[in-house]
Amino acid sequence: MSGPAGLHLWGRLSSINVRKVVLCAQWLGIDLPRTDAGLAHGVVDTPAYRAMNPNGLVPLLQDGDFTLWESNAIVRYLCARSGRGYPGDLKARADADRWMDWQQTTLNRASGPAFVQWIRTPAAQRDPAVIEASVRATEPLLERIDEHLARRGFMLGDEPCMADFPIVCELHRWFGLPQARPDWPHLSRYLAHWLDQPCARGVLDQPLS
Repeated sequence: MSGPAGLHLWGRLSSINVRKVVLCAQWLGIDLPRTDAGLAHGVVDTPAYRAMNPNGLVPLLQDGDFTLWESNAIVRYLCARSGRGYPGDLKARADADRWMDWQQTTLNRASGPAFVQWIRTPAAQRDPAVIEASVRATEPLLERIDEHLARRGFMLGDEPCMADFPIVCELHRWFGLPQARPDWPHLSRYLAHWLDQPCARGVLDQPLS
């Protein structure tokens, strides 16, 4: 694996947004040193970190004296920097951007509440109504991806690209929740493929937390 000078990632692997970046970097063959940050790890509220990311969130990428926050922007940057997974065709790149934006603005907002209730909320404090609402909002969106993948191996066709990393991390998180779900054969096939890839080691084989 290559080790570009100056690359460093800040963020904990329990974050879906950090997992996207680490999965992408490992697929690209980038040796990306990482420092745990956020939640119990702290760091994000320190003046030094806020100077790099005023939002106080993770992940944060450093590339020499350049810093970049927002997980999907980091995935795009790493793919473009490596010359792999970043569509050269304008329309294909816009298509990938569309799915990446949709994951962040639509799918993640729908699925997140169920994850928080099941994984980060003590059982006695869980609100079944919140879980039910999250499931109602999420299942039609996952049905849409299942139909999309019925006609292609990956989000844009026969080869992985930058759009796959946010989507597969969402699927990994949703399929890991202790609840029933419909039979989505194409989603299951797609997730199984990624789980079997070397780049998933240390990322998609970790328990949700």
